[in-house]
Amino acid sequence: MKRLQFLVLAVFLPFSAAAQEAPVLPLFDAPGVTMAEFLWLKRPIVVFADSPNDPAFAKQMEYLAEQPQALIDRDVVVIVDTSPAADSFFRQKLRPRGFSLVLMDKDGGIEIRKPRPWDVREITRAIDKFPLARQEMLERFPSGR
Repeated sequence: MKRLQFLVLAVFLPFSAAAQEAPVLPLFDAPGVTMAEFLWLKRPIVVFADSPNDPAFAKQMEYLAEQPQALIDRDVVVIVDTSPAADSFFRQKLRPRGFSLVLMDKDGGIEIRKPRPWDVREITRAIDKFPLARQEMLERFPSGR
């Protein structure tokens, strides 16, 4: 009987995993948003480039798409600005030159600026060191003292 249960489980398990939808990381175009929309709610990652054809920009977007759930778990939204002429709120505030990756915290503070693409592992490690993120983790998972 146990063999039959194992066989049925082994056959149908891949189908249940495929039926689940892949998580989608929230993505915004910079000219349409401001920091006020995310203040105390989300951690913006702002990705700048002078063109959507910039290889560093393409690589960064690949990295972000590889592990969206790790970023969603940390309340991350991605804001993309590939048009210097649009002069978005984020471009005015952060004043990037060429490709730039900017990690911001929920309070609107600039935590990290990078001139090259970062993978999700590097981003999540950095976020986990933010004071607000550490406080959130303590609230979610108290030590039991």
